[in-house]
Amino acid sequence: MTRYFRPTSLDEAIAIKAAQDVTVLAGGTDVYPVRTARKAWGDPAHKPVLDITAIPGLRGITQEAGGWRLGALTTWSDLARADLPPLFDGYRRAAREVGGLQVQNLGTLAGNLVTASPAGDGIPNLMALDAVVEVAGKGGTRTLPIQAFSTGYRSTALASHELVTALIVPKLDGARSTFCKLGARKYLVISIAMVAAVVATDEAGTITAARIAVGACSAVAQRLSALETALIGKALASASGLVNPDHLAGLQPIDDVRASAAYRRDAALTLVRDALADLASPASRRAA
Repeated sequence: MTRYFRPTSLDEAIAIKAAQDVTVLAGGTDVYPVRTARKAWGDPAHKPVLDITAIPGLRGITQEAGGWRLGALTTWSDLARADLPPLFDGYRRAAREVGGLQVQNLGTLAGNLVTASPAGDGIPNLMALDAVVEVAGKGGTRTLPIQAFSTGYRSTALASHELVTALIVPKLDGARSTFCKLGARKYLVISIAMVAAVVATDEAGTITAARIAVGACSAVAQRLSALETALIGKALASASGLVNPDHLAGLQPIDDVRASAAYRRDAALTLVRDALADLASPASRRAA
């Protein structure tokens, strides 16, 4: 029988994780489907379970001096319902489109990140937000830039004894964000391509900062740094027309059952343009 651990302190959880290879359980929205699929295919073996839901202090969103702290056990529903500035609009839109309401009520923001799926809706949003990942382990607490956390297909920079404890999002004055994704249908679908964008503008509508990330088009979500640089100093109202295929040259989409690589690349280009057009819309400007 699989061993089941439910520690009531972070130190205890770290000690358990350091001592043995475990499956960390938070919302369980990824863990349970994977276990069921393996059993259905004749492989009932699975790791001991480390349930971290009884550890205090890991859930909730708090504003700090330099930004916001999102605890590792914060759910998609928590994010969708939170009173947050337009900087978070894209991330909150993703929260309302992840699975059904049951998944949104249980699935955690950190769990989506640690699963490290190329199609994880939260990851490009966190990249566009320039988030920092806080992790705790035997040596204490450390932080990693979001772009250094996901290291490849379903792999991360977490050490074997470490757990994610929070996501830190820095402030960006005058910023707003959006999220666009393409799937076979609107809800309950794995993304074919997706784009998260954050822009900040001055009073004249000139872009002062831009962060744009594309997901489901590479093993790890990618920031479009060349496009971000090209947009600085340009009018947001005309930004969507400045995007060209060369700005997406670093993407490495694949062919699979959902779409071809060529289709994904074309879709990503359209979604980037759509995201910038959305941010330039009167409704978006009023929200900011």
